[in-house]
Amino acid sequence: MIVPHLRCSLQGSYVALPTPFRNGAIDYAAFQNLVEWHVAERSDGLVIAGTTGEAATLTDNERRGLFDAAMACARGRIPVVAGVGTNCTRTTIEMAKGACASGVAALLVVTPYYNRPSQKGLALHYGAVAEAVSKPIVLYNVPSRTGVDLQPETVRELGERYTHVVAVKEALASIERMQRLVGETPCAVLCGEDGMIADCMGLGAVGVIGVVANVAPAKVRELVRLAVPDGNHVRAAMLVEELAPLVKDLFIETNPVPVKAALAMLRKCGDDVRLPLAPLADANRKKLESTLRACKLL
Repeated sequence: MIVPHLRCSLQGSYVALPTPFRNGAIDYAAFQNLVEWHVAERSDGLVIAGTTGEAATLTDNERRGLFDAAMACARGRIPVVAGVGTNCTRTTIEMAKGACASGVAALLVVTPYYNRPSQKGLALHYGAVAEAVSKPIVLYNVPSRTGVDLQPETVRELGERYTHVVAVKEALASIERMQRLVGETPCAVLCGEDGMIADCMGLGAVGVIGVVANVAPAKVRELVRLAVPDGNHVRAAMLVEELAPLVKDLFIETNPVPVKAALAMLRKCGDDVRLPLAPLADANRKKLESTLRACKLL
């Protein structure tokens, strides 16, 4: 059992959902099917319009449409977290307000990409968002994508100043970073690196916002519950071993290209991605299909 965090109700396996496209437009029928599948598989929550959701290529209207569609599909059966972060503070606030109006459970706010702000700039950016909305906010640190690294000191500052800054999704693959965030900040920690789920849960994380749960939702849900300090570490180790080939091949190219290809093989949605992303290379497609078959998913 995951020990509840004092300020954060988000825990367990939150699935970073891709945005299905068909003929260049959002495929809302496929999107609804994905939501229904995760409700049936008892995933703990969904994250919409994050990195895996190709948020950087969505128009503002498309992103708002996704928030509304997610809430209409979820119908209170599963929490929805909305990805509202952009590299513009003003636009991020507009997206955050729109998501709040849709009724989402929380907001995921990535560090502004490309601009490469200082830690002071990050604190001011997040502070402006926090002062504009009252919904729970999850900070999102993914330096490999954004070119900026949100430091634990800044997370602590924001968490101490704003009680509705409830968590940080940490995608830096660092045990030392995870230890610092858990030990030095008032925010809950959500693992953002699929290969480190068990390690992070063992160090005190409350859950994961991940990609592999798109194809193996039940196993990830089980793993986050068993990898806690007083959990079943033997079974957790078995799950890590079973998931490892999937974790590897779902990042064989830039996310979400492989996971969309996998979901297409599973007949869950199409594999269309938006430029500048390109379809999965044929050799990698064959490798991914072989892995899905080896994992008994096909």
